[in-house]
Amino acid sequence: MYFELKENRPHGTPENPFSQYHIRDVKRAFQIPVHWHDELEIIYVKRGKLHVTISGENYIGNPKEAFVVSPGSLHFMGSPTGEVDYYTFLFPLEYISFQTDDLMEKMILSPLKRGRLMIKPQINDIAEDICERLIEINDQIPELNRKTMENRKNRDIRDIKEIRKNVENTKNDQSHNIIVTNINSQFETKITLIKFIQKMWQRGLILENDANGTNTIEKEMITYIRQNYTKEISLREFGSQFHLSEKYISRYFKEHFHITLSQYI
Repeated sequence: MYFELKENRPHGTPENPFSQYHIRDVKRAFQIPVHWHDELEIIYVKRGKLHVTISGENYIGNPKEAFVVSPGSLHFMGSPTGEVDYYTFLFPLEYISFQTDDLMEKMILSPLKRGRLMIKPQINDIAEDICERLIEINDQIPELNRKTMENRKNRDIRDIKEIRKNVENTKNDQSHNIIVTNINSQFETKITLIKFIQKMWQRGLILENDANGTNTIEKEMITYIRQNYTKEISLREFGSQFHLSEKYISRYFKEHFHITLSQYI
């Protein structure tokens, strides 16, 4: 699965694997490097235009529009000017699974996790309310005390008894209120994400994933470059690796990655 391209950055914490990122006012052209990860990702544009590429397909996102990156899909995004304001929400599908053998798990969540189903990448503005609600919920979560956060990152809370014990031990502290607020926010976040999956299903946007291999050549190209970047890579040599002419592979690379081969190297 082209592990060289897998994003190694950890998202969330063991206590809360949901992550929200806000990118804005970069003030210069930028492009997030091509990568994939195990989490499902929702990309939501607040302002400006965002260029998004998912599994080799190019899109331009306008305000209030959203995109969905299914687990394992190769993708990247950027702006030629930096004048864009957008959010990304990442979470493992296990986060909203009840781990029961019910219809929703068998017919929707499990196939999404395994890649047999996918959510249509371009969903326009139909998830605006969902995305705005996620922002509202998670912007209100107070940051945990740095020391408390570090202590919790370095250990696993293995069962509910330990969580209850932690709550009992901090009832007279401000941290108790923080814990309670974070738990309530997790409830609201999970409810909102389940509503998102429901909305995608009701709108017919959960599809059979017959495109599992469509970005294989792009993955192979980036993997080849990363394995050979220490030596000079000519267009002729690069093209021969994929049985393509110099002219065609140059155009293909530019169309799919929005930069030239020499710029990427």
